[in-house]
Amino acid sequence: MSARTAADLAALTATQLLPLLKAREVSARELTQALLDGIARTEPLIHAWTWLDPELALRQADEADRQLAAGTGGPLCGLPVGVKDIFNTRDMPTQMGSPLFADFTPGNDARVVHYLRMAGATMLGKTVTAEFAVHAPGPTRNPHHLSYIPGTSSSGSAAGVAAHMVPVALGTQTAGSIIRPASYCGVFGFKPSFGLVPRTAMLKTTDTLDTVGVFGRCVDDVALMFETIRVHGIDFPIAHEILNDPARQTTGGRPWRVGVLRGPRWNDAEPYAREALEDFGRRLRGVPGLDVEDVVLPDSFNQAHDIHATIYDRALAYYFKEEFEAHTLVSPIMYDIVTRGNALSVEQYREALQRQTALAHELDAILEQRYDVIVDLSTGGEALQGLESVDRPDNCLIWTLCGVPTLNLPVFRGPLDLPFGAQVFSRRYNDYLLLDFARHLQAQGVLHANTPLPAFAR
Repeated sequence: MSARTAADLAALTATQLLPLLKAREVSARELTQALLDGIARTEPLIHAWTWLDPELALRQADEADRQLAAGTGGPLCGLPVGVKDIFNTRDMPTQMGSPLFADFTPGNDARVVHYLRMAGATMLGKTVTAEFAVHAPGPTRNPHHLSYIPGTSSSGSAAGVAAHMVPVALGTQTAGSIIRPASYCGVFGFKPSFGLVPRTAMLKTTDTLDTVGVFGRCVDDVALMFETIRVHGIDFPIAHEILNDPARQTTGGRPWRVGVLRGPRWNDAEPYAREALEDFGRRLRGVPGLDVEDVVLPDSFNQAHDIHATIYDRALAYYFKEEFEAHTLVSPIMYDIVTRGNALSVEQYREALQRQTALAHELDAILEQRYDVIVDLSTGGEALQGLESVDRPDNCLIWTLCGVPTLNLPVFRGPLDLPFGAQVFSRRYNDYLLLDFARHLQAQGVLHANTPLPAFAR
């Protein structure tokens, strides 16, 4: 067994832990217990978890140890994972941030949870989400400063990874709910291309926007999780063909074509955030293997927020019609959204879907012709004070609307020394290309290989 302390184990990334588990230098029980001990100390400060059963977690770890001893464990055998509480779990409640579903246990696993279990991972517990993964903030606090927001709605997953409670966690994004909390909490957050990760047996809010993604503390961790939970094989012909196409997933040895984006919500960002991105662009110009230029997108992208709002509000009004009429929703935010959605016609919704498709095609053409990746601000600055604070407008929902893969890079610090990020995105289905770009930045010293334990300042 390892002589490492609980804090030492908790500080390791998933890709550092897995070889230790496989070599049996660390047992799955030892690792799980170390994380549980850390959670016991810091959860009263952070409130990242909505459901946690240490005995269940340890039983899973013991089973992983048996598989590791027999040499039959999967690629993630013994690795603890945090699960956003909108994914069905057969042995844990799935409450979706709503008292309407308090203690509801669906009796089955979401497809992505099933994939993780098949790979041998341990489902450590369920992390806090906003009510029905929308906008109403939960109790989670930012581990870098406890009076500041962590970002919604995947707040528990982002904060839990940042606070070294768990090495990796599942999240979802319909607007900015992976990239934004990853930015505020200072971790890597990856939203894959729309359609590459199955949404079976999880909360659905918006058919053309909901995307499953992951949080981790290094590029390889989010890549490892993506490889585990995405669809595979010839039954998914588009994904199978493109994800295995070197012309789409590599640069073929030529320099990376990189755009640094100003806008569309450039003026909503804090001056220090705009300066940080401009400085980052200048830094990238000095990185070997990159051809960097500034980007301003066409005016059509200024309509993205309106298109997204129409789709989002109308879809939520449809899916939460019964709760709205029975007045069993909790947050005023949900009632406002459903009320707006009820005022929209089916024709307006269909038109917005057509505009979404047109904008996605326009961005695809720009990326295909000119850029491997584009660099943007993840958020308009560092986290805001007060858990009820409303986020500044940003560009996250535009890239969700267009279905492209996006990755938060934890590279900036604000005037209060709180983290915020740059997000990079690429052409839809060029997910491996995007992740390899981040690896290139890490190899050149632009990105750290791990994120340190936050200060838990008050």
